Amino acid sequence: MSERIVVNGLTMTPELLFKLGQGGVTLEIAESAWDRVNQSRSLIDTILQQGKIAYGINTGFGFFANTIISPENLRKLQFNLIRSHSVGVGSPLPPERVRMLLALRINVLCKGFSGISASLLTKLVEAYNKDCLSYVPEQGTVGACGDLAPLAHLCLGLMGEGLMYDSDSKGYIPAAEVLAKKNYEPIRELFPKEGLSMINGAQMISALCAEALVRAEIASKTADVIASLSLDILKGTYKALDPQIHEARPHPGQMAVAARMRKILMPSGEGSELNLSHIDCTKVQDSYSLRCIPQVHGITHDTLDFVRARLTTELNSATDNPMIFTDTCQILSGGNFHGEYPAKLSDYLGIAIHEIGSISETRIQRLMNTTQSGLPSFLADEPGLNSGYMMVHCTAASLVSENKALCHPSSVDTIATSAGQEDHVSMGGWAARKAINIVKNVETILAIELLCDVKAMEFLRPLKSSEPLEKVISAVKDRIEMHNHDYVVNEDIETLRKMISNGDILNAVKEYIS
Repeated sequence: MSERIVVNGLTMTPELLFKLGQGGVTLEIAESAWDRVNQSRSLIDTILQQGKIAYGINTGFGFFANTIISPENLRKLQFNLIRSHSVGVGSPLPPERVRMLLALRINVLCKGFSGISASLLTKLVEAYNKDCLSYVPEQGTVGACGDLAPLAHLCLGLMGEGLMYDSDSKGYIPAAEVLAKKNYEPIRELFPKEGLSMINGAQMISALCAEALVRAEIASKTADVIASLSLDILKGTYKALDPQIHEARPHPGQMAVAARMRKILMPSGEGSELNLSHIDCTKVQDSYSLRCIPQVHGITHDTLDFVRARLTTELNSATDNPMIFTDTCQILSGGNFHGEYPAKLSDYLGIAIHEIGSISETRIQRLMNTTQSGLPSFLADEPGLNSGYMMVHCTAASLVSENKALCHPSSVDTIATSAGQEDHVSMGGWAARKAINIVKNVETILAIELLCDVKAMEFLRPLKSSEPLEKVISAVKDRIEMHNHDYVVNEDIETLRKMISNGDILNAVKEYIS
C-alpha cells in the first residue's frame, strides 16, 4: 500500500516536493482546502451572474486584458488559452520533474485564491495518482506571468492533447492513448478562470529550485566529509579548525563546518594516525584550499539556508492573477505570478554551490602534484607506464570551468514580451535549470575528489584515517574496486556521484555528525 500524503497549500517543503517527484505515493487534499476552493469558485460564479467584468474571467489575457468576452465564449476562451500557450521547445522535463510540477501546482491551488472548481482539482489529483505525466518541454518560459508555457503543456496532456509519458515504452506517445490506458477521462470542460488558474504561477522555477536545493544541501554536507579526508591525507594541520578561530568570526555556516570537521577528524578528541604521524612537523599553516574550508564551505551552507527559507515560503504561496479573496468578496489583479523570487534563489544557489566544486578541484590538484602531496604523481602505480588520475583531474577542471559560465545569473536579464504588457521578466526557468546542472557538476567533482582520496589512502597504508573517515572509505570500496593499473574510470565516477547525491556517503558518518 502506497504512502498517503495530504497537501493543504500550507506545509509543502523542498524535501516533500522532491519526494512527490519520485512517485510511489498517493496524494490527497486536506478537507480545509476543499472548503477554500469551493468558496472561491462560488465568488467567481456570483461575479459572472451579476454581469461584472473581471480580468481573465470574462476578458482576454495580457495585451487583450481590455477585450470583453461574450458569455457564450467564456469556456472556449479557457481552452484557447491552454492551446495557444503550449509553445514550449527543447527536451522534455523528465517524469520526476513533471510530477513535482503537477504536485506543486495542486498545492498552490489548494490555497483557495485561484477560483477553480472542486471537480478540476479532483481531476488534477487523479492525474497525479494515476501517473498521467504530460510532455512538458523545458524551454520557453520567461518567468513573467509565471511559467506559462510549461504549465500549459502540463494541462494540455490532461485534456487528451499533445504527448504524454508512457511507462510501458519509456517514451512519449499521444496523450489520449496514455489516458485511455490509465482509465483517465480527459478534462473536457474548463469553467471561466480555470484555464488561467492552471498556468499562472512560477511552479516550474520553484520545483526545479527545490530539487537543486535538496541535492545541494546533501552535496555541501558531503563536501565537508570529503574535504576532511583530503585534509588528513595531505597532512594538513587541524589548528585551523580550533573553535576559538571561528567564534571570533561567528558566521553560523563557518562554525558548523568547523565543528563538523572536528567531529569527523577527531571523534575521540585526538587526531588520526595520519595526523599523529606528522604532529611534530614544522608546518605553521596550510594552503587556502585546506586552511579555509570552514570559511568557503560555510557561506555555501548559509546561502542554502537563506534559499530554503524563502523557497519554502514560495512553495506555499498563491501565485495567481487575478486573486480571489472570499473574505472581502474581491477579485484583485496583482503580480504574485512574477518569478523573480525563485529566479533569484536559483541564481544564489548556483553561485553558492559552485564554490564547493571550485575548492574541491583545487584540493584534487594538490593530490595530483607529488611536490605538494608527497604521493606518487597523479596517484599512479608505476608512473609513466600508468597515467593514474591525470585525466580525472582534467574532467574536474572542465566541470569547474563550465560551472563558472553557468553561474552567470539569469535573473539579471529581462526582455519585454506581450507587446510591452509584460515589460519586466525574471528568466527564472533558465536560472533553475542551470542550478540543477551546477549541482550535478559539483556532485561529480566531489566524486572525483573522493575517488582520489580513497586511492591515495592505498599509498599511505598501514596508516589509518579517523574512524568516521575509514567508514567512508569502506563504503566506497564496497561499491567500486581500486586498481593498481590504468583502467576506464568514468563508471566509478558516476557510481560515486550517485552515492553522494542519494546520501550514502553522509549516511556512513551520520552517527558522528547528527
